[in-house]
Amino acid sequence: MAKKSAPASGYPAFLQELLEAKSPTGHEFAAQKVVDSYVESVADHYQRDALGNRIAILDGQRGPTLMFAGHIDEIGLQISHVDEKGFLYFEFLGGHDHVIPSGRRIHILTRNGPVLGITGKRAVHLLSPEDRKRVPERHDMWIDIGVNNRTEALGIVRIGDPAVYADGPEILRGTIGVARAFDDKAGAYVCMEAFRRLATDKRLVARVASVATTQEEIGTRGAQVAAQAINPHVSITVDVGHATDHPDADNRKFGRASLSGGPIISRGPNINPLVYDQLVEAAEALGIPYQIEAAPRPTGTDARAIQMAHAGVACGLVSIPLRYMHTPGEVVDLKVVEQCVQLLVEFACRVKKQQSYAW
Repeated sequence: MAKKSAPASGYPAFLQELLEAKSPTGHEFAAQKVVDSYVESVADHYQRDALGNRIAILDGQRGPTLMFAGHIDEIGLQISHVDEKGFLYFEFLGGHDHVIPSGRRIHILTRNGPVLGITGKRAVHLLSPEDRKRVPERHDMWIDIGVNNRTEALGIVRIGDPAVYADGPEILRGTIGVARAFDDKAGAYVCMEAFRRLATDKRLVARVASVATTQEEIGTRGAQVAAQAINPHVSITVDVGHATDHPDADNRKFGRASLSGGPIISRGPNINPLVYDQLVEAAEALGIPYQIEAAPRPTGTDARAIQMAHAGVACGLVSIPLRYMHTPGEVVDLKVVEQCVQLLVEFACRVKKQQSYAW
């Protein structure tokens, strides 16, 4: 397959297209199309399911089934009410910090394409001293699309239309990127790019099922369905994790992880200890720096759902260090994203034909 050239921005073309795709949870159409265009042609089998997951499979050499999972949905808004003056009110899709939404340009995904809107609230000049100290509630904010009344607004948007922030990917400096939805387009890219490379890697024994999962932001729903369908022996989830090297992160509370310090490998009850060891061995064999995260309970990732499929799945979790999670300005080091791709390829090629992860 002819590879698409990398864009001038410094991003791999595949990753940039995923980041530019507007895919709020439950409305992942644009990201699905990007995955389809880059992955379907290299897969031995390619599946779409009722939750919108994309499942790409390499047959391997009759080894254990290895599942990769990275989610393509992102946080967003959903139009829930239009008042008589044409201002739109909304619900949150996924978890939001209420400090973030006001004063943002957004794209509402309508039947006729994206519509620009501005999130508004009462100006600071009109707030009482008490109100200035208060975080606005969702119903204190609205979306302005520049119309005069409800009828005009409903001719453009419909109740239930989703929306995302309008911020696209840029380079902050060097290999440091900033984008609206690194959570988790970066993880989905890692899973699918590793799959693309494994398609021509003669070392591969395992059967590999790489999944671009949906609806992670509202409860790991796509991963739950995909894991039941695939029934893997072992799985690696790739998501983002908190880089705690910024001024307001107490390492005693949040652990220690740096933006450029390499992939974060999790340890804890959600993680099979043999999978953890194999991930570390793969990183060390490649000379890739890595960081360790203590995860004392089911993680807030697709791994929590995958682990409990059928008779249980041996899970690993690799996280990309990220600053400013669930904001329009998420920051990652693209060098670490590439290290994560290499780590998954190496892990997959170390899975032996008769390997067991029972312990």
